Amino acid sequence: MPATQQRYYSPEEYLTLEEAADYKSEYIDGEIIPMAGGSTNHNQIAGNFYIELGVAFKKLDYRVFMSDVRLWIPKLRIYTYPDVMLVAEKPEYYNNRKDTITNPRIIIEVLSPSTKGYDKSDKFKGYRTIPTFQEYLLIDQTQIYIEHFHKTNERRWDFRDYDESDEAIALASVSFEISISDIYNKVNFEQVDEETSSDLGEV
Repeated sequence: MPATQQRYYSPEEYLTLEEAADYKSEYIDGEIIPMAGGSTNHNQIAGNFYIELGVAFKKLDYRVFMSDVRLWIPKLRIYTYPDVMLVAEKPEYYNNRKDTITNPRIIIEVLSPSTKGYDKSDKFKGYRTIPTFQEYLLIDQTQIYIEHFHKTNERRWDFRDYDESDEAIALASVSFEISISDIYNKVNFEQVDEETSSDLGEV
């Protein structure tokens, strides 16, 4: 029997389909990939970081967005939904779409079992093509472990990891510090096996 032919979509077709869809999908150079729902730990961690950033920059010229805001990466033709993004000054909207930005300074991803390899490799490579992008945090939802990258020059990124609850992370590209205990506030690692089992199809 003949192999099933892969269907490829234009960015415009993807956006039209996404507007009518009941669930979110990513777009990667012609392919549409559905995103499964995340776990409660995933949601809690992203929400904790979003709240802390929002409070810290409430009266400053920064904007903080969660995963309902889409990111367009033009060099690789990718539409994706980072867990948390921080934008300095005003968001730059792609084609005047208020749901799609192009200029994050900081991106935070909470790792899921099925996507952590992609988040650390190809997705990070794509993010690095964004001129405004300067800092990346990858947060494990199954244990206390955070990987922190920040840009030091055009071709170099500094790296540090954290695995103790009494540590704190100081961001390099903005004046902001957050404790590891605040990031993991109300996260229940005892539920990891049950929660992440529903996350295995997430992209």
